[in-house]
Amino acid sequence: MFKSTVVFSGKANPELAEKIAQFLELPLGRCRTPRFSDGEVFAEIKENVRGVDVYLIQPTCAPVNDNLMELLVMVDALKRASAGSITAVIPYYGYGRQDRKAAPRTPITAKLVADLLTASGINRVVAMDLHAGQIQGFFNVPFDHLYAMPVFLDHLKPRFGEKPVFVSPDAGGTERTRAYAKRMSADLAIIDKRRARANVSEVMHVIGDVAGRDCVILDDMIDTAGTLTNAARALDDKGARTVVAAATHPVLSGPAIERIAASPLKEVIVTDTIPLREEAKALGKLTVLSVAPLLGEAIKRIHNSDSVSSLFV
Repeated sequence: MFKSTVVFSGKANPELAEKIAQFLELPLGRCRTPRFSDGEVFAEIKENVRGVDVYLIQPTCAPVNDNLMELLVMVDALKRASAGSITAVIPYYGYGRQDRKAAPRTPITAKLVADLLTASGINRVVAMDLHAGQIQGFFNVPFDHLYAMPVFLDHLKPRFGEKPVFVSPDAGGTERTRAYAKRMSADLAIIDKRRARANVSEVMHVIGDVAGRDCVILDDMIDTAGTLTNAARALDDKGARTVVAAATHPVLSGPAIERIAASPLKEVIVTDTIPLREEAKALGKLTVLSVAPLLGEAIKRIHNSDSVSSLFV
């Protein structure tokens, strides 16, 4: 079934790549990605990939530029080795927050990264929980946008005796939060937030009834955790019984760990799209769910030309 398929991994998240390969019952393809002494990235593919469908797994997480460049160089090596097709599996799409001009004379770097990936020779992209869905339109190759929702719902459904309130930490995440609430026949609340500058947020109002309720804050990522912990405090101040958070990508930069530890959050549920920092692993509030079966099933369906969207119906 998978004779014409090889799965490769960059250095960004080899643990996730290994789990995906195990799900597909395939060995990871052999490759080398050493660095020259000045930091230049090099790639050598140690498998025959002529005419083969290749799936290259590499989230562009921190160090973002190193991992992105490694992805580009590996794609170029595969293209020059005559791979039949190259699918970039990017569980976390770095630079995804720069998806529009938010101020004069600023870049749209999510589009720039899309152009770089396309120019490198990819034939398809698979990504999970993009910060902005319109990033799919930045590519002129097929793009499969996956959602961690089935993984989170399987974990959350047995947890609550009564339906929780799903909370969007800002107006932009309302559509995502509504999708969760609909699938659990639960209520919805929204945090009205004003952001003064990047990575600094201020909670204004809680829209919805959260008093005496179990609340689940949903987001696509946790970066410095300012938005998340401010939202948790606002819910706690409004009388929420418990506050839990679920976010796909645990970026967890800067003071994120300290903020989460000091917050009213009972638990923070994340996935393994990004490997956790060592400090984060010691934080007792974190629960990590694996999206490897979901990504593996998507790869299998793409390879067999089956529906991917039916995974999320």
